[in-house]
Amino acid sequence: MMISLDIASLKAGYETGAVTPEAVLEEIYARIAERGERPVWISLVPKETALAKLEAAPRGSLWGIPFAVKDNIDVAGMPTTAGCPDFAYVPTRSATVVELLEAQGAILVGKTNLDQFATGLVGTRSPYGICSSVFSADHVSGGSSSGSGVAVAAGLVSFSLGTDTAGSGRVPAAFNNIVGLKPSKGLLSNRGLVPACRSLDCISIFAGTCADALQVLAVAGSYDAEDGFSRAAPDAALATDWPQGFRFGVPKDELEFFGDGQARALYLASVQRLLALGGTKVAIDFTPFSQCAQLLYSGPWVAERLAAIADFAKQKPDSIHEVVRGIILGAENISAVSAFDGFYKLADLTRAAEAQWTTMDVLLLPTTGTTYRIDEVLADPVRLNSNLGAYTNFVNLMDLCGTAIPAGFRDNGLPFGVTLLGCAFQDGAVAALADRLHRSLGDATIGGTSWQLDQTPEIQVKPQSGKALVAVVGAHLSGQPLHGQLQDRGARLVGKARTAPGYSFYALDTQPAKPGLVFDGQGVGGIEVEIYELDFAGYGSFVALIPPPLGIGSVKLDDGTWVQGFLCEPHAIKGARDITAFGGWRAYLAKG
Repeated sequence: MMISLDIASLKAGYETGAVTPEAVLEEIYARIAERGERPVWISLVPKETALAKLEAAPRGSLWGIPFAVKDNIDVAGMPTTAGCPDFAYVPTRSATVVELLEAQGAILVGKTNLDQFATGLVGTRSPYGICSSVFSADHVSGGSSSGSGVAVAAGLVSFSLGTDTAGSGRVPAAFNNIVGLKPSKGLLSNRGLVPACRSLDCISIFAGTCADALQVLAVAGSYDAEDGFSRAAPDAALATDWPQGFRFGVPKDELEFFGDGQARALYLASVQRLLALGGTKVAIDFTPFSQCAQLLYSGPWVAERLAAIADFAKQKPDSIHEVVRGIILGAENISAVSAFDGFYKLADLTRAAEAQWTTMDVLLLPTTGTTYRIDEVLADPVRLNSNLGAYTNFVNLMDLCGTAIPAGFRDNGLPFGVTLLGCAFQDGAVAALADRLHRSLGDATIGGTSWQLDQTPEIQVKPQSGKALVAVVGAHLSGQPLHGQLQDRGARLVGKARTAPGYSFYALDTQPAKPGLVFDGQGVGGIEVEIYELDFAGYGSFVALIPPPLGIGSVKLDDGTWVQGFLCEPHAIKGARDITAFGGWRAYLAKG
């Protein structure tokens, strides 16, 4: 691929002309043709149609960004199959989330494969073929959003929509080395979604980075009066600030990894990395969570799956995949009494879990305890699927949000993942912390590609009320001579980022040595910055210390946001060395 498909890289390429969205689409369709449509795709938007849509697309925040949707989500004029050919229909209107994304210029590439009727965590229950992990043709991709996960991991789209009832927006992320964001229930509209369990379903987001997933959530998340389960989110739902000294829960009893010792070791390594990020580990009683997980398939919620397709299941039972049919039709004898008993049990377990939430801010769990070969799942489909849901099934029942992220690789080359969970409408804060944990892996790549995670922007932490943000580029960076001026004012590092293209960078003749950043429309790559948060009094006294030819102005970051930052008066760069190619002050000092 000519360029990484993360949103920031594409936007930067489009802005500078280094790449065009037409060229990106041409490359994507060439890669799909090389791989073959099946089993990742159920239906593709014809390339000519996608190019025509691009020409007419609004120049919004996602203009020219390619995406895919799971084929239980409606797209006007394209069949919705839910993984079952005999169930297919052609809607005249797209789902709300698709409408919102296309209104911002995103370009749909196609509809992806899934475990039929979104029933499964494995990706093997589809007549359109079995998706495998991008790292092994012999191992499951995870489901039910199998094709959506693989499409991102294989570098075929920038992001995709899946769904998540029992973990389908998280398990494929773990098995394909990508991010899976499961939003709070009702944050994304389900209008235009073929339901699995309508009271629990969430449309979810797969992306290469947490920043991309959260950006998509910000576009697609909107209250929808046409969806009876839509909820108006509080303003803080997408806030990315997190208190210093956060507490993260870890089950006090030994977790089940189903004989996968390397998965256990990678989980424990994630615990250590979260400690290194400033967290405090809290041992919690995981019992109410694990007992709740068992309710999803052994309790009355299976009947809700039957309710979603009752007429079709009665008329055409033989059209349903054998394993899916056994699960769904097995609900025919669940009584209303059993349903109420399940509701009562859930209420009791949720209340018990609330006591654990008083001791922690987030919960860190393996996304799955292990992974399986495709032949193993085909031989034992129900039990092994149940094993994969041990740490995912309870989340929607208990009204939690979560972000699943990569957490390293086993010796056999298969990826492992962890999930950070939070209470409802903490989506932004959980994603921001997950982003930090993801990046603490170091030299990480995205999906099955060679694209480097550290070349993508971090989630920018929004300041608390009464705070200001300032981006520094040189002598005020951590470890540099003037960093103490920030420390003296209680400044807090909230993230690292890069400027948008168009900024040039020069080494000035000053003491101590400082760089000068100017916007001249010439610089192709972004310049590394650190972003600090100060109260307004501290910010004012800090700015007062800045000598000419430097000053504070508005600096555009590569995610399109603006912050206050150091800029240089143009006259001062005459005769100065152009160090733009180094991409940052530290790189220049190390190699210049």
